[in-house]
Amino acid sequence: MSPTTILIIIILYFGILILISNLVSKKSSDNDTFFKANKNSKWYLVAFGMIGTALSGVTFISVPGEVGNPDLQFKYFQFILGNAIGFLIIAKVLLPLYYRMNLTSIYSYIEQRLGVVSYKTAATIFLISRTIGSSFRLYLVVIVLQRYVFDAFNVPFALTVLISLGLIFSYTYRGGLKTIIITDTLQTFFLVSSVFLTIIFVCHSLDFGAIEAFEAVKNSNYSKVFFYEDYLKGNFVLKQILGGIFVTIAMVGLDQDLMQKNLSCANIGEAQKNMFTFTGIFVIINIFFLSVGALLYMFAEKNGIQIPMIDGVARTDYLFPEIAFKHLSIVPAIIFLLGLTAATFATTDSALTALTTSFCVDFLGMDKTENQKKPNIIRTRHYVHIGFSMLMFLVIIIFNSLNDKSVVTMIFKVASYTYGPLLGLYAFGLFMKSKTVHDKFVPFICLLSPLICFLISKNSVALFGNYVIDNELIIVNGLITFLGLLLISKPATENTRY
Repeated sequence: MSPTTILIIIILYFGILILISNLVSKKSSDNDTFFKANKNSKWYLVAFGMIGTALSGVTFISVPGEVGNPDLQFKYFQFILGNAIGFLIIAKVLLPLYYRMNLTSIYSYIEQRLGVVSYKTAATIFLISRTIGSSFRLYLVVIVLQRYVFDAFNVPFALTVLISLGLIFSYTYRGGLKTIIITDTLQTFFLVSSVFLTIIFVCHSLDFGAIEAFEAVKNSNYSKVFFYEDYLKGNFVLKQILGGIFVTIAMVGLDQDLMQKNLSCANIGEAQKNMFTFTGIFVIINIFFLSVGALLYMFAEKNGIQIPMIDGVARTDYLFPEIAFKHLSIVPAIIFLLGLTAATFATTDSALTALTTSFCVDFLGMDKTENQKKPNIIRTRHYVHIGFSMLMFLVIIIFNSLNDKSVVTMIFKVASYTYGPLLGLYAFGLFMKSKTVHDKFVPFICLLSPLICFLISKNSVALFGNYVIDNELIIVNGLITFLGLLLISKPATENTRY
């Protein structure tokens, strides 16, 4: 498929999203619409749309790409099982708390439970974590677009990033969450369709029927799921499941982005129904993504396709687009492009909306009654939206100059450092009902904990006899934060016990 064809498809795709945005925000583009979608979202739309937000381009490209590593294969599914358990904990523990307190920003809980400084600290952690995580996810798609489209037009990488963020801004700045609920549903449809159709096209190219494909994947050297031989290694099953549980609780349950969608449902019953449905679909879709990876490597082996080399390093992130754009026909190439674009932009548009919401509510107090009637409040929200777009632009440019690993590995490693303190803050708030903290010391605890974890991770092999810390690092991070909060704790008053 030629770069010009790809570019035309992308333009048409974003034209549809912008049209939807204008239709949705035509009647109202106020803050209640932007922040909470007027609290009337349908649970089934939220559940389906969340699939696109949770998966992203990372799942679409990096997860299939890593299947070819003998030490990884289907290892990621161990992590997914942990994710599923984490989603159920969120539905039964955190969602009822958020609905009972009628929160717009979930970090308002920390304010009422631990104090204003703790609240601002939690919100700041989210802003940093989500900006970095979402920038990484967008980066993955931009480098693909750069390689297969914009290099042909001699467009510099920085301009490609700017164009991508500008397109996202164009359909999110007015309707916010209300627009996202609709556009994410459409984008998830493209994503899910792309997965299934890609499997069909690759199986056809390999002369596999459904049963033959299943047997081929099962008997291949790519499909090992459970790694229990050596607990010292990072792929050990218990590490992956525990890491999956706590990464999910932190990156979803304590993350304004995905929780903002849940809180747009009319009541707790619909929000929980959404989460349970989402969990089932999420697990199934990831099985198919891993299967795509195995089939792609079989296809590459059969056709003598090498993993693309970038600066002398084999980059598995490029395997899927390499096959889709250069070795399959025009139809599967278009389907891949739509799925990839939908997966990543569904994540980034949602994150940009959540970042704007968190800053406007947590730092500018736009949800407070006395501020809602202020002049130019909508314009201020637009400036915040632009500000976070530019911040993501800078992060992507910096990451492009530093990255030398598969993006999926990088994202969860960074999440272990940035989301760990949030895990500790909420754990203390939920389980230490009789205590609160000396508020002014909380930022120091939340800075010290990731630093200690970094030192532990770098020296774990020497300190613990060849033990390699993987996704369970977030548990250590949360525990250190929790113990630090205990050191600065004091008896709670009646109005701080939630």
